[in-house]
Amino acid sequence: MKIIRILLLVTTCLLAGCQVEYHPYDTRVDGETGVNAKNMTRIEASCAGKQEIRFAMISDTQRWYDETEDAVKALNRRDDIDFVIHTGDMADFGMRDEFERQRDILNRLRVPYVVLLGNHDCLATGERIFNKIFGEVDFAFTAGNVRFVCLNTNALEFDHDTPVPNFGYIERQIAAFPPEALKTVVAMHAKPFSEQFDNNVAHIFQQTVRKFPQLQFCLNGHGHNFAATDLFDDGVIYYECDNIRKKTYLLFTVNDEGYEYERIAF
Repeated sequence: MKIIRILLLVTTCLLAGCQVEYHPYDTRVDGETGVNAKNMTRIEASCAGKQEIRFAMISDTQRWYDETEDAVKALNRRDDIDFVIHTGDMADFGMRDEFERQRDILNRLRVPYVVLLGNHDCLATGERIFNKIFGEVDFAFTAGNVRFVCLNTNALEFDHDTPVPNFGYIERQIAAFPPEALKTVVAMHAKPFSEQFDNNVAHIFQQTVRKFPQLQFCLNGHGHNFAATDLFDDGVIYYECDNIRKKTYLLFTVNDEGYEYERIAF
């Protein structure tokens, strides 16, 4: 009798069009995957030959879906942005639904965007879900004549058998620097001297990234508060973005004369 009741319940659910929810840490992703690769192709195509590029930076959107939607609306009201960089922590607990909801919000942007891996994105099965939806944790693209090198720096979340930051990847990017690029921007989630970064190699990291041609500045999230800091007293400024709850974004313009930035409330 109990089996019959269960069968009737399942049949009723199926007839009613019930959706079966996976475990929140299940890695079977619904919707678009490979987002970063697709959007990097769009960025490179739309910015090819440009002597000036302008991009917005947001970060740490975990939990704050309404504010992320407001950010998208604010950015869509502009017609002078080439792309958007999200420097990590889309998820709070590494759950599939968190990534999917944030992706679907950001997909409403009129311009392409890329997302870096944050430390909260690594929790549970988060890294695997990030890989499916967005792609590799280290990646690079060229916008105009600027090479953007985006790195996983969340060393605390990885075992010692995984190099974080991945110096091999960085050195390969330096060696294979594209001829159309004249300058560099390096982006990450956790900056050197934060608790996430492997600070045993902080100075070596800085010496290495300074090998990139005309390193303009570095970008990071994680701290949840705006900061512009010359971390190593070498003239390379690290720009840290507010979390999205503070309803601000950073806007950068890079051209032959250098660069400018603004912190914009929305």
